[in-house]
Amino acid sequence: MPATHVAHLERQRFCDALELAGPVAPTLCEGWLTRDLAAHVVLRERRPDLAAGILVPGLGGRLERAQAELAQTAWESLVSTVRGGPPFWHPTRFSAVDDAVNTIEFVVHHEDVLRGDGAPGPRRRPDAATSKAVWGALRRMAPLMFRRSQVPVTLRTPEGRSITAAKGDGPGVVIAGAPIELLLTAYGRAAAALTHWEGSEEDIATVRGTRLGLA
Repeated sequence: MPATHVAHLERQRFCDALELAGPVAPTLCEGWLTRDLAAHVVLRERRPDLAAGILVPGLGGRLERAQAELAQTAWESLVSTVRGGPPFWHPTRFSAVDDAVNTIEFVVHHEDVLRGDGAPGPRRRPDAATSKAVWGALRRMAPLMFRRSQVPVTLRTPEGRSITAAKGDGPGVVIAGAPIELLLTAYGRAAAALTHWEGSEEDIATVRGTRLGLA
């Protein structure tokens, strides 16, 4: 596995942030401390039988119990497991699959730790490869993440690149910001993202009140 592909680098940066924050620091994942977030990642990669509970409500109870138990693991061991990556049989051991599946996962969770205090705005300056990967993911995923929006939404970077995230009648809303800030917004973390919103007060309120993300 090359040590330079984006998903691998973001995994390591995420783990660095976890180590710096410690096991009981707040995150942007409501109700989760850093130890809960680390346990979530481990179960997602190592227990597919339980990970289905992320998307299937009926299985959520088993997942929550397993996550709560795993979160009590010694912190150094838990972070080390995350840092070491998935087991040998997991498809994301292949770099191409890892980048496709995990780049955004680790970018978002890295930010969940860095911005755990809830204050908006960046805590780091992402490299060009990470920003490019995030923008590429947004181009593919934004329509799905904004699918519940009742008004048109356009995502725009400071350089003028844009994505139609939601179609519809009228001028709608333009959300401007750096790729990672737009990604956090699309994942329902707008309160912690540094973005500029343009549009009518009514349309902006509608989008802000819409549940965004993949789930």
